[in-house]
Amino acid sequence: MPLLQCMTVLLAISIAMQLLLRGASADSRVPAVIVFGDSTADTGNNNFIQTLLRGNYTPYGRDFAGGVATGRFSNGRLAADFVSQALGLPPTVPAYLDPGHSIHRLASGVSFASAGSGLDDITAQIFSAVTLTQQIQHFKEYKEKLGRAMGDAAASHAIARSLYILSAGGSDLLGNYLLFPIRRYHFTLPEYEAYLAGAAEAAVRAIYGLGARRVRLPGLPPLGCLPLQRAVNPARPGDCNTRHNMVARSFNRRLRAMAWRLNRELPGAQVLYVNQYRLVADMVARPWVYGFENSVRGCCGTGYVETGVLCSLDNALTCEDADKYVFFDAIHPSERAYKIIADAIVHAASPRLK
Repeated sequence: MPLLQCMTVLLAISIAMQLLLRGASADSRVPAVIVFGDSTADTGNNNFIQTLLRGNYTPYGRDFAGGVATGRFSNGRLAADFVSQALGLPPTVPAYLDPGHSIHRLASGVSFASAGSGLDDITAQIFSAVTLTQQIQHFKEYKEKLGRAMGDAAASHAIARSLYILSAGGSDLLGNYLLFPIRRYHFTLPEYEAYLAGAAEAAVRAIYGLGARRVRLPGLPPLGCLPLQRAVNPARPGDCNTRHNMVARSFNRRLRAMAWRLNRELPGAQVLYVNQYRLVADMVARPWVYGFENSVRGCCGTGYVETGVLCSLDNALTCEDADKYVFFDAIHPSERAYKIIADAIVHAASPRLK
């Protein structure tokens, strides 16, 4: 073959490959980040329900754009917000219950999460939060609204290509079992862990049935190393509660096994477990590696017991620079820590999502 013809053929092949790659990239683009869960994922839904668990007052939100307390339990954005930004979507994920957001705004991302909620609907009822069952019902409503706005075919395609995050379980084990014995009257600890894992599986199957395919399951962090858990540790006050950490690891093993099983059983599903425990445990043990100075107490108030409204009451004691702290209050990570967690969620995604 003459050299000129050979070069022409190679050029044509190169152009064809580029077009194929662009097409694959466009096909794998994530149109929205859709979130379910508790206070680690609530971007403001609790502002619009009757509950005491709200984060719409200072010092929450002080590092958010404009210094606005949006209802996020952090000094700024949450992990879901950073995941959205990393995927080329808006830098914040709006709350579904906020009447100020149109379906067109929610089309690029939405959070159904509610502070105080959990995998166990009883947990949400205790704290007057939106149950996970209700969150999934809201997702169904959302899909219907999306269909009316953009057409059923386009909506179904967007639903199938979106990235889903289910962040829950900590409120169940801490608020409904380990600290308060509500569920202890009905379950042994292994039984309750299995019950929660079953509830997580049922939730994933439910949203799969509505069209979801790409699901991320951030495991529980080391619950015993939350500042509040250190403060109330009866065995060694100030140290991590090793038993509570053991419970978190045990539950995470169930969650990981469930994710593997669903990938085999549900055609087209991409259910991935994200090892949040190992990441947060390392931040707590070696904060300097991540640029933190304090991993023992939170930034707000004394940093040992304050969360929610107690942070507001002790606002004068809040630290000057939350970026130096792994935790913003006695339970929730700081914005900077959430950014690191978000990076892990994005990194856990399949190559087609990156």
